[in-house]
Amino acid sequence: MDSCLPRLMGVVSRPEHVKPSMTVSNGNLLVIDDQAQRAKRLADMLAGHGFDCQIVTDVANASYSLGWDSGIDVILCELGLQDISWVDARQALRKMDVQVPVIMFSEVAEVEPMMNALRLGAADFFLRPVEEPALLKSLERCVRQRRLQRDLQESQQSLRAANTELRGTVKMLEQDQQAGRQVQMRMLPGSPMVLNGYEFSHTMIPSLYLSGDFTDYFTLGESHVIFFLADVSGHGSSSAFATVLLKNLFARKRSDYSRRGDDTIMSPVAMLKRANRELLGLGVDKFATMVVGLLDMERNSLRYSVAGHLPLPVLVVGDKASYLQGEGATVGLLEDAVYSEAHLALPEHFTLALFSDGVLEILPQRNLIEKEQYFLSVFERCNGAPDALEKALGLDQVKAAPDDIAALYLRKLGRDE
Repeated sequence: MDSCLPRLMGVVSRPEHVKPSMTVSNGNLLVIDDQAQRAKRLADMLAGHGFDCQIVTDVANASYSLGWDSGIDVILCELGLQDISWVDARQALRKMDVQVPVIMFSEVAEVEPMMNALRLGAADFFLRPVEEPALLKSLERCVRQRRLQRDLQESQQSLRAANTELRGTVKMLEQDQQAGRQVQMRMLPGSPMVLNGYEFSHTMIPSLYLSGDFTDYFTLGESHVIFFLADVSGHGSSSAFATVLLKNLFARKRSDYSRRGDDTIMSPVAMLKRANRELLGLGVDKFATMVVGLLDMERNSLRYSVAGHLPLPVLVVGDKASYLQGEGATVGLLEDAVYSEAHLALPEHFTLALFSDGVLEILPQRNLIEKEQYFLSVFERCNGAPDALEKALGLDQVKAAPDDIAALYLRKLGRDE
């Protein structure tokens, strides 16, 4: 019997496809029968119902692709092919993953061959003479299932290709984000920066690769330092771009002060107004809360403005901590936003801490009032020391922050520090 199998297996031995007809067809059929006249009668009848039929009478020398992408919709095969056992052949075809449905025909009503054919995968079975309506209904069902199967396979292939492309795109985006994060980190000022007994330092914990929080500080002339902390709405690239705009704004105005004597940078209120106009002009629906301060190291005094920022700056003197007061509109929302400036004579030794609101997300308390009270108590326990403060707040243990967290510290050091 094994010597007979290659004759039928020759039907699927080479990857030559039978392409669907360019005209409208009810289905592409392959009629396999070693009796040419019987095969032609069946093919002619089916052609009259709109099917495209091809006939194979020499099984040993025929070759067609019968995989999922084959253009053949249904095979109509005679059960009693000479020298070929359908049982053995169908088992061989099943191992070859033939996807085209097969309808079997027989001249003799023998129960065992019929049941074996159906059990081994035949889609239907007909005794001759064939009832034409029943055959057409079976063909319609097989063609519909075959085309759905082909569409599903094509969709799966397209999905796999799309997933491969998507993975490549995601990898590229991750690389871009990582590169962007490195650039953003390099935009931050040196930490710590010590000048005339004052120390500036900062901490940044992004929730994603890129952060919408940013801080900066730099000298103006011999006796002043300008600093700010900004918390841009949202996360990711667009928010990070807005921080670049703010960084650039302060750098430009610093240059204008040095080169042209433009003293806009010396006014926290004026800088908030400029930041408000530039964020509005950016047209990306981004706004930011900010704190801008100007330290006068010669007079040990501070001028600052708050733009909708929470938590408010915290001033720690000894073991006492208190919020600095200030209010103003968020930057980037209103064209006619109003800001105010506060003046503060600083004590001989102090710590001034500015945090973005991401720190409130990691505090254990349930409401804002309790969080703010707890926040102050932590400052008092730590005497304003940045390292101890961050440890007490749990910042040193944060692996994945729910929101960006930024902190800026300004300290007036004692002689022994």
